[in-house]
Amino acid sequence: MARYGFGLKQNPRFLWIVFCLVRALLDFALSQEVYAPHSIRIEGHLTLGGLFPVHTRGTDGVPCGDIKKENGIHRLEAMLYALDQINLDDQLLPNITLGARVLDTCSRDTYALEQSLTFVQALIQKDTSDVRCTNGEPPLFVKPEKVVGVIGASASSVSIMVANILRLFQIPQISYASTAPELSDDRRYDFFSRVVPPDSFQAQAMVDIIRALDWTYVSTVASEGSYGEKGVEAFQQISKEAGGICIAQSLKITHNPKLEDYDEAIQQLLETPHSRGVIIFASEEDVRGLLNATKRANQVGHFLWIGSDSWGAKSSPVHQLEDVAVGAVTILPKRSSIKGFDEYFTSLTLENNRRNVWFAEFWEENFDCRLLSSSKREDTSRKCTGQERIGIDSKYEQEGKVQFVIDAVYAMAHALHNMQRDLCPEHSGICPVMEAAEGKTLLKYIRNASFNGSAGTSVMFNKNGDAPGRYDLFQFQMTNSSVPEYRPIGQWVETLQLRLYIQTTTLTISMNLSASVALGMLYMPKVYVIIFHPELNVQKRKRSFKAMVTAATMSSRISVKPSERPNGEAKTELCENPPTAAHRPHESSYEENICELQQPQDLMASQGMLRVLTLG
Repeated sequence: MARYGFGLKQNPRFLWIVFCLVRALLDFALSQEVYAPHSIRIEGHLTLGGLFPVHTRGTDGVPCGDIKKENGIHRLEAMLYALDQINLDDQLLPNITLGARVLDTCSRDTYALEQSLTFVQALIQKDTSDVRCTNGEPPLFVKPEKVVGVIGASASSVSIMVANILRLFQIPQISYASTAPELSDDRRYDFFSRVVPPDSFQAQAMVDIIRALDWTYVSTVASEGSYGEKGVEAFQQISKEAGGICIAQSLKITHNPKLEDYDEAIQQLLETPHSRGVIIFASEEDVRGLLNATKRANQVGHFLWIGSDSWGAKSSPVHQLEDVAVGAVTILPKRSSIKGFDEYFTSLTLENNRRNVWFAEFWEENFDCRLLSSSKREDTSRKCTGQERIGIDSKYEQEGKVQFVIDAVYAMAHALHNMQRDLCPEHSGICPVMEAAEGKTLLKYIRNASFNGSAGTSVMFNKNGDAPGRYDLFQFQMTNSSVPEYRPIGQWVETLQLRLYIQTTTLTISMNLSASVALGMLYMPKVYVIIFHPELNVQKRKRSFKAMVTAATMSSRISVKPSERPNGEAKTELCENPPTAAHRPHESSYEENICELQQPQDLMASQGMLRVLTLG
């Protein structure tokens, strides 16, 4: 049986109420458009909608806050870049140009809903029979462009809100960043697809990491909303099914939290001192809030964080909080930096990028300057010259979701290409049959699309519109220059594969550990790898091979003095006979952390997190 809006069965009265509400909201949205250019318009034979968090969420009744350089502008420009590449490709959608209507969600679901009503204007007939101009003539209305599909949104809460409207009008939607598990419900979100995997896969990866480390006692923290709460819910369900993992506490950070809310969360976590592993499904703002609260509580080094993809490998959550974040293991959907986009973005100037209505604001923020007296910036008096260059006069690093934005646009293009080929076999452009086709026809072609994406990996969708689960694992580690950075430590592609880093005073060595390979290491000025017989090297130091491997997968904070550890030897005590609390120094050290975790009464790491992982 056909279904309409919000998962309810066909109901004429319900549909009438919904359409009345939409009409009223459209009238409001149209009245607002006259005074603010809140969108980018690019002409084309077919128009794609775009939803991006160009600005942060506003405060004090203002819908939009500061501009988001990476999550907003980088991702938005990735869509424009993809459109340029597709329109230049004579093999993909030949004789058809893709246009766009790109909107700012301001990182707020309700504001995004209001903005996205622009996408359905062309599908609603407006009665203007009683409208007349002052001279008595009927008014001339500009017919809005028909949006065939939407790229976005970013946050899961925004995608959920927008999906409920788009499905009423059968407009397919492909997200580049929304990972909430509930979006896999094809009965409620039947026109929604995504090129990133759902958090149910990510939760499974987290459980596999915890089991590999023999952790049995952890806590969870979630941001309020679909992403955080549903992510933790998936983790709890999977860990329950797997068995052997107890959850001490499950905390939630509410919307618009204050400093004391973060402080309270940290104090609650400290109430279960043996549960020091903390699973975080939270926004980057909440991650930063928790790290700050940890520092204020003087608990640096106490918690061992495992962060979801919203933390990923971003610098913003850990900026000036590196000491609190060191040792954190984070997860990110497999991605690659797109070289073509780097060349495109670093070449953008105020002169050649007039199509992006927010680019001048980005320019001011990026170069810390003011363009005109009408500038909104009040924290600097420095004037922009217009000759500044991205990546030369400012720091530049490609945002992590750029690849997925490009893949989402290409997925829509491939679907339209295959649809045109089948519906218009004797026509070189858009034929009447294709123009009259419903959105569910395009949806069928989206779900059947399969191609190599911008990074060379396959892009495809399952029956629920989800992408396959492929993740890279990172750890925020100290480096030889004493500047922490994210280091890859493995991957999860249906199964877990960890790559451990051994940090020493003179070198860093990586090991791939699997069920079929055992590697031993010898510390001297030179490094000799002994296969099959590592005990030959350990005998002289009276240590087991296990004791030589520091599981930097959990913490790389190794305190090493050259005089105490000659020849670059790592400090790797397993704390088999841990000192009592009375004999421990007051300050927290890496060795103290491990010893405390190793105590028999601790459920968290029964076998010790320093064992060699033997994973298939």
